[in-house]
Amino acid sequence: MDELRIWLLGGFRAAVNGQELPEAAWRLRKARAIVKVLALTPGRRIHRERLAEALWPGLPVAAAANQLRKALHEVRQVLGADRVGSVGDQLSLHADFVDVSAFETAVLAARRSGEPEAYQAAVDLYGGDLLPEDRYEEWAEPHTDRLRREAHELLVEWAALLEARADVDAAIAALRRVLADEPSHEEAGAALMRLQALAGRRSAAMAEYDALRLALDRDLGVTPSAATERLYAQIRAGRMTPPELTADLWHQVGDLRSVAGDLLGARLAYESALGSAAAPDRARLHRKAASALVMCHDPAAAERHLRAAGAQPADAAERARLLDVRANWLCELGRLDDALATAEDALAAATEHGTTQDLATVNETLAIVHHFRGDWREGMHSELHRLELDDDQAFARIFDLHHCIGQYHLYGDDLSAGVEDYALRTLNAATQRGALRAQAFAWCLLGESLLLHGRWDEAEGCLERSAEIHGELGPNSGALPWQRLAELAAVRGDSESAAAALRRGMAIAGVSPLARHTWGRLYATAALDAVERGYPEEALRAVRSAAAAAARHGECPSCAALLNPIAAETCAALGDVASADLHAAAAERVAGMFDSSAWRAMAETARASVDAAKGESAAAQEHFAAGVALYGRALMPFWAARTTMQAAQVGPAAAGQLDAAIEVFDRIGAVRRLRNAQGMAAF
Repeated sequence: MDELRIWLLGGFRAAVNGQELPEAAWRLRKARAIVKVLALTPGRRIHRERLAEALWPGLPVAAAANQLRKALHEVRQVLGADRVGSVGDQLSLHADFVDVSAFETAVLAARRSGEPEAYQAAVDLYGGDLLPEDRYEEWAEPHTDRLRREAHELLVEWAALLEARADVDAAIAALRRVLADEPSHEEAGAALMRLQALAGRRSAAMAEYDALRLALDRDLGVTPSAATERLYAQIRAGRMTPPELTADLWHQVGDLRSVAGDLLGARLAYESALGSAAAPDRARLHRKAASALVMCHDPAAAERHLRAAGAQPADAAERARLLDVRANWLCELGRLDDALATAEDALAAATEHGTTQDLATVNETLAIVHHFRGDWREGMHSELHRLELDDDQAFARIFDLHHCIGQYHLYGDDLSAGVEDYALRTLNAATQRGALRAQAFAWCLLGESLLLHGRWDEAEGCLERSAEIHGELGPNSGALPWQRLAELAAVRGDSESAAAALRRGMAIAGVSPLARHTWGRLYATAALDAVERGYPEEALRAVRSAAAAAARHGECPSCAALLNPIAAETCAALGDVASADLHAAAAERVAGMFDSSAWRAMAETARASVDAAKGESAAAQEHFAAGVALYGRALMPFWAARTTMQAAQVGPAAAGQLDAAIEVFDRIGAVRRLRNAQGMAAF
């Protein structure tokens, strides 16, 4: 078959065997439109009636179908008869390259890697707005808006990576591309202000503010945000000398990159700040650089900053913070007893001299140290007895982290069996103390365990109680019980309830201080529900949203573990093997983190989805069978039965397997899956 390449960004072009087709090759404008719509549709498959309705919306059904047949005849003449296939009422386009697909895969790869070079490669693939010749066509508009928004987000993310690495001119150029297209893009405008100030161009930075303010008023009828106004005031302030301003701005860049999970960029920004920082700030900057390096698993490089921080003059609160970083450093070195002792010293110092945020941070460190020591459960109970955990919203962060660590216990081979008993003991202790946050944590952990083990009716009440208590405590915690309630509704087949629970969870995640632990879970659940309903295109939107959220907020691999196999399954179903393979590789990395049959099962099913998309049925069957066995070992009946169905879709099921899956779905209440499995068994 001749090679077919299609470009849609910046204008439609098609080439066969390297020879671009001239415009004169197309007699009918609608023939080209058929190719465009098929190339844009996920999976490059579309129902005949849907295509006819999109291209001839004003015609009666029969007349539109007749026009479609004429246009299809021309497409096959121009591209080759085998390039547009037809199976029943489904039409499909067989192309070797579509620039939109290549761009979207490159965006995913860039966000997965966090490397500026990968972002450059993705940006280079965006050849301009989608099909400018069709900008007013109703079928093109949603794709145009989505791709333009994706390109803008990509450029802003790329600029942030370049900024942290002191490539100021390249970052400015990236942001100017956004603002040339959308002058009221406030994030890009504020970043450009900061970059101009970092380059020593204060008057240019203030001019950027004026341009942004006018664009916001003209285009949106709003004023700059409080954060942008603070940045402007900081740049404008005459009392701040250029070196002081530069150090402070680099410090801000470091904090922004740290929040986004770009720890290398954070470290580089903090080191840039050190070049012009005043003496009182140097201890803090060395401490933050050391913390970023510890989180990058580079304790040797962190030690230099720890020593430098210790040699600088600092107040008692800053010395307490340095002890906290040192405890994490010792933990990274495997000196766990020393880490625990140092963390306890940091706790004592923070209690006497620090803020509530400092206390929350040290308690997070203690949780991590206890986790690596293997006594997290006992450490959690010690924490419960020494803290009044309901007094301040800052302590919500601690329980977000405990929920993260709890995933290792929920999914760990040697730990999951004891989670239910531990959650009940924690609930009893928390109830005796009247500690509401701990009660909410325990109810959620108990509900999660029951959910995974197929005891759904019991799980629902526990998760609802957790969400109810969180609702009493404030707006910035409690996303996890809502996410798990959405997951429960999705696997039951109640998509309406799943959507409602996801809305609640996403509202909380938007203000959560540890959003990186929640967004991946929420979007994974949204994708799961869409897949369960048979809408892979909708699932793909959730997968893309998850990648964008991870680029902004960072990502916790263990918390987002479910996203990878569902994303691989979604992309494979749509024929996007390259993206499916990226998600399968991510699932395999998570599976290598910990002794977890469940996480290994996720990796096996993700790889099976890729094999199935490649047409390698025997390999897919083998991986699915491994997934079934591993989910069975993890005592996760729904997922074992679901994987059995996946295996049956790519090859003959072993005797009795579908019947066993049907029995599981019936017993646990998976209504939609039960109906589907019964339909499969009937054939």
